[in-house]
Amino acid sequence: MNPRLKVAAACVVLIGAAGYAGYRLGVSEGASAMQGPSMAGATAAPGNVDPQTGKTVLYWHDPMVPGQRFDKPGKSPFMDMQLVPVYADGNSADASGVTIDSRVTQNLGIRTAEVKPAQASSMLDAAGNVAIDERSVQVIQARTSGFVQHVGVRATLDPVRRGQTLVTLYAPDWVAAQQEYLAVARLSQGDLSDAAKARMLQAGMTPAQADAVVRSGKLQTAQGIASPLDGVVTEIAVREGMTVTPGMTLFRLADLGQVWVIAEVPEAQARGITPGQVVTVSTTAAPEPVTGKVDAVLPDVNPATRTIKVRIVLPNHQRKLVPGMFANVRFQGGKQPDMLQIPSEAVIRTGQRTIVMVDAGAQGYVSTEIRTGHETDGMTEVLSGLSAGQKVVTSGQFLIDSEASLRGTSTRLASPTEPSAPAMPESGSMGQGAKP
Repeated sequence: MNPRLKVAAACVVLIGAAGYAGYRLGVSEGASAMQGPSMAGATAAPGNVDPQTGKTVLYWHDPMVPGQRFDKPGKSPFMDMQLVPVYADGNSADASGVTIDSRVTQNLGIRTAEVKPAQASSMLDAAGNVAIDERSVQVIQARTSGFVQHVGVRATLDPVRRGQTLVTLYAPDWVAAQQEYLAVARLSQGDLSDAAKARMLQAGMTPAQADAVVRSGKLQTAQGIASPLDGVVTEIAVREGMTVTPGMTLFRLADLGQVWVIAEVPEAQARGITPGQVVTVSTTAAPEPVTGKVDAVLPDVNPATRTIKVRIVLPNHQRKLVPGMFANVRFQGGKQPDMLQIPSEAVIRTGQRTIVMVDAGAQGYVSTEIRTGHETDGMTEVLSGLSAGQKVVTSGQFLIDSEASLRGTSTRLASPTEPSAPAMPESGSMGQGAKP
């Protein structure tokens, strides 16, 4: 072989060996960095008793990096915090709760509240909107063919008074009926006059219009249609110069002396509301709350908010409540017996169950299924599942659930039919750092 080729081959072999040695050195250093405190100067081993708690330690871990386990205490290589011990009684086969070291409880922000019997509030607040009382709506229609000479109101929501002229018409049929009456009235008095007056009413004239012709004895060519109530105009379908036909809608009027309030009540709390129940309605326009009564619980559920509409009749003598105005409705109830109550923030609804995390002392935090009632002023009524004196977690429930997922305990928040997160496999060797 050529000497030059031999030298080149030897150089290639040396370069390859050096590269492989560098690769192995990098892998070894990376593994040492991941192992962190588990490899450097270990003076403690799993199975030792924690002198502060008297519990047997299985391993240490960083709660923020749940896939890593270490065989001794120390500072986490991932976060600027100390490793947390995991005790044997918190991961035993018969453990039903999650035990968290007291040193970590405050850092995790876990707060509890005691289950206490208290007087259940009989008041329920709900949001609502002012609406027109549809029973007060009146439709003004044309009773005969005619021509519009003058319109007294020109815009919707204009206020009108009882007796105010809304529109003035020239109706040929009315003119003919008046002429017939006047001709008969000049010739005779009695049955013929009465029949001629009835003819005017049959043509569509109101009794007041017919009486005006009888009193004056003159032809009334322009006939006005007056408002039958004090209220507002909600619809105008006629303008000057138009031709109207019998049955044509000219106006729609609404009386605002009494209004409706449509309140949105959560469907879980609507069962205690009955027609005739007294309510108090507050608005920004009314200086004082107004008292009204429940008219009906409407069979209509909002699929987005899961609320039921409750219709309330409210007096509005000063006309300060107008349609569309926001209102706060407070439903008054009778005296209720003492019931167990917990803060509403402690209640967790998974979709199939309603549960709370109970502080069971030495057993740790245990999930408990409950049945709830009314919710008022941040407190929820407990119908079953808890007893007075127990403590429920009001903050940090999902951190406890994450810890339960790590340990594979039965206190997961998921319902029995929901797949729970798989438990983390045991590390093959506690002295070899972490295994995901």
